Amino acid sequence: MSCYGPLASWYDQLTGDVPYQAFAAYYEAEFARKGGEFRLLLDLCCGTGTLTAMMAARGYEMIAVDASEDMLMEAREKAASLPTPPLFLLQSAEELDLYGTVDAAFCSLDAMNYLPRELLPEVFRRLHLFVRPGGLLIFDVHTSEWMRALDGQVFVDENDDVLCLWRADYDEEEDAIVYGMDLFTRRGRLWERSEEEHVEYIHSCELLRELLEAAGFADIQFKLDGPQSDNGRLYVVATRP
Repeated sequence: MSCYGPLASWYDQLTGDVPYQAFAAYYEAEFARKGGEFRLLLDLCCGTGTLTAMMAARGYEMIAVDASEDMLMEAREKAASLPTPPLFLLQSAEELDLYGTVDAAFCSLDAMNYLPRELLPEVFRRLHLFVRPGGLLIFDVHTSEWMRALDGQVFVDENDDVLCLWRADYDEEEDAIVYGMDLFTRRGRLWERSEEEHVEYIHSCELLRELLEAAGFADIQFKLDGPQSDNGRLYVVATRP
């Protein structure tokens, strides 16, 4: 089963409760706290590009990267009317390849949990390569406690034209949560069913610190002061020396 294929065109409708403005404000607060110029930003695993477009509208030059062509198509359409459209690149995180450095990179909404542990060293190595000295890397992950508590739970998201049923099962061997999704979309008087499978891997603070330091990042902070932190979202802020 695919990941972010059929779901892409319905993603925004099913995630209307995501506080994107709060995420944008959080990143800007970190930029201000760090000091210096933050103008060119990377949105890694940008999805449908809501945050990309929002940060571009706030005056930043944006590069947006995602591995899903379907999600990038949604993102490009969303940003088409911006005075300075972002540069969109179809790349997986571990194959990130930019034309130069950025002032900061962010990766939102637990996208980092989608990366298996064996890929993280290369992802962080490439981020270290493409974030300028003195720049920032900011991302969030779900805490291990929050993720393991999802085991066996079933969730429903719906509106008049789409119904999404998803089940969370903990895979002990992989230390990951596997989400099986059934998507029902209205086609006139009928409903069309499609399926997706998503896997989110649990990444401990100890592992993340070890890998970030090995990649060359410093001043690594784990913070519970960002959007949705009360719902198991942990923020990681690291500096590229």
